[in-house]
Amino acid sequence: MNTETKGRLLIVDDEPLQLAALCDTLAMEGYATRGFGSPREALAGLRPGMYDLLLTDLMMPEMDGIALVTAVRGIDPDLGAVVMTGHGTIDTAVLAMQAGALDYILKPFSLNIARPVIARALDLIQLRREVAALQAAERRRAEELAAAYADLESFSYSISHDLRAPLLFVKDFALRLKEDFGEQLGEEGRRIAQVIHDGSQSMDRMIVGLLAFSRSTRQPLELAPTDMQAIVRGVVAEARTAHQRPEPRIEVGPLPHALADSTVIRHVWSNLVGNALKFSARQQPPLVRIGGELRDDEALYTVEDNGVGFDSKHADKLFGVFKRLHSVDEFPGTGVGLAIAHRIVARHGGRIWAESSPGQGARFHFTLPAVRAETREQSPMQ
Repeated sequence: MNTETKGRLLIVDDEPLQLAALCDTLAMEGYATRGFGSPREALAGLRPGMYDLLLTDLMMPEMDGIALVTAVRGIDPDLGAVVMTGHGTIDTAVLAMQAGALDYILKPFSLNIARPVIARALDLIQLRREVAALQAAERRRAEELAAAYADLESFSYSISHDLRAPLLFVKDFALRLKEDFGEQLGEEGRRIAQVIHDGSQSMDRMIVGLLAFSRSTRQPLELAPTDMQAIVRGVVAEARTAHQRPEPRIEVGPLPHALADSTVIRHVWSNLVGNALKFSARQQPPLVRIGGELRDDEALYTVEDNGVGFDSKHADKLFGVFKRLHSVDEFPGTGVGLAIAHRIVARHGGRIWAESSPGQGARFHFTLPAVRAETREQSPMQ
């Protein structure tokens, strides 16, 4: 909107005296005015962005105000309109508003009545422009972030993939060096070869984890009502098989259904249950409790253990790539699993967080969109 005037007005009225009075009066009020006695002439000279507001008579022989508002919006969709109508044609004025006019003014024209109507219309137009500008900026920002994110994911995947090949050579040749030339190397040489092998193997696991993290951000989700009880039952059975002694005690309570990709969300459960068993393995016995409940439109799930726990002030670090609160010597792992779980839950529109105290076990919570009962009845469960 022009900052030197209150607004740029396009005024159309087939009565010459009325048109002149409108233009002069509103110009004295601080508006930039341009008047036309013919709707067709007004349309012929109209270009997008020339005016802020159209002020038009409703009843004109050449073209009525409703047709003019429609035609004007076809040329400049951002141009607002106010119609002027005589008594007895208010219903027609309402039709004009339905066609896109912002308001109407009753004739005979009164400046005291017209002033607030025009001011409101211009304020609304300005508000619409500001909202449109913010939305456009938000779209551009979202597009830029999406492009940057895609580039970063592609870069991470390429680097991870390209790094593995030479790293595997280092690992394999270190092993061959130790096995084939161990006697010539001596004890210290064999130790160094083993360090090279173990270090390259550890790095390879980290790269594999990074590849898995990259895949978790690109894999399309197939969302459907999902039976979490069945998924957790399978995850627990696998975890028991993989877990070494002592025999864990795993308690599974009722778990509400959720809208999820059953294959992808299984990774979240596998990671949380596997971590719970790993960090409680020194307890007698290891105890893992799994439960869930509905809270408004969310399904809330919890995995709790009686393991070593951690200081809650470091909880935000848990979900970063390669972030660990315990050394690899104490508890093996790559530090990628929780980052993948966080990304998967976030892509489902949920949240994940943790609570703990040192030596008091840990509680991991995550949410997913809940499934209403009627949806479960209509859709087959995965």
